[in-house]
Amino acid sequence: MSAKPHKALPIWSLALPAIGVLAIVSSLAKLGGIGVVAAAAILIGCVLAAVHHAEVVAHKVGEPFGTLVLAVAVTVIEVSLIVSLMMSGSGDTTALARDTVFAAIMIILNGIVGICILVGGVSHHEQRFVQRGVSAALGVLAAMAVLSLVLPNYTASTPGPFYSNAQLAFTAIVSLILYGTFVLIQTVRHRDYFLPAVEGDVPADLHAAPPSGREAWIAFGVLLVALVGVVLLAKDLAPTVEAAVLGAGLPIAIVGVVIAALVLAPESLAAVKAARRNRLQTSLNLALGSALATIGLTIPTVAIVSLTMGWDLALGIDPKGLTLLGLSLLVAVLSLGTGRTTVLQGVVHLVIFAAYLFTTIVP
Repeated sequence: MSAKPHKALPIWSLALPAIGVLAIVSSLAKLGGIGVVAAAAILIGCVLAAVHHAEVVAHKVGEPFGTLVLAVAVTVIEVSLIVSLMMSGSGDTTALARDTVFAAIMIILNGIVGICILVGGVSHHEQRFVQRGVSAALGVLAAMAVLSLVLPNYTASTPGPFYSNAQLAFTAIVSLILYGTFVLIQTVRHRDYFLPAVEGDVPADLHAAPPSGREAWIAFGVLLVALVGVVLLAKDLAPTVEAAVLGAGLPIAIVGVVIAALVLAPESLAAVKAARRNRLQTSLNLALGSALATIGLTIPTVAIVSLTMGWDLALGIDPKGLTLLGLSLLVAVLSLGTGRTTVLQGVVHLVIFAAYLFTTIVP
């Protein structure tokens, strides 16, 4: 089958990130109600542009490198947002990293994965993926999550959900080692574990000719601009969201969930889009890779900042969070342990995600 010509980068995907930068420079979100609505609309446009350009870059570099592009790019900018908020000193900065990382894990492991499996199951009845790669990712995720978010509650050096300086440095180092080893396995030594198993009909868009090198580099640059727009616009909108949450008498933890959801929106849309096209392997690579990058990059970075600045860093989650994390990991291992999924697994993950959201609102 001959390759279809590659479509040029659409104007809207180039214009919206630039508009996002202008909105940030002009502090559009701080200009009242109309400004907030306009900033929210531009943020959504930046999310859509980020997804489009991530797909262009992924098509150029191929799997599994393509799925790493959006995950790592979003996580690096997310880390910058967390560090900037910690340095601003607003709110409870000691728990900011923990709440953000935990929210991201729950959104990815249950929300994104659940929607992808459900959408794929509805569209294609049953979907397959390479189980060895997913099991490897879940193993690393379980180790990093427990070491970063659970173990601090049970150490004796310092009371409460805190690590001592030596323990925090050790956790940062092992998180980097685990994530770096996973990336090495995914991209070099065992790439075949993360490549889609081609069975039956191949999605038609896989036959499209890849973009040129120039287009790929332009898409990568615009992707970074779009992601910066998503994160900084989310940061500008955060005070409005916080005021609305407090005005409604809801727990302040909801703000972290909202911001995490906004930051993860590009990855979420890209993963769901892949699942709808019968590429569940790509969806799981993107989702689980994002969860690993969230811990593997965020925890070491905030640990370095905390140790340098002399700040306390609360990492241990409460018993409710521990229960939900353990249930999420257990269900993920069971539902993704056969290499095949149906709508049932998607519904189970979404029910757990709904329980997480409900108990966050009604603690």
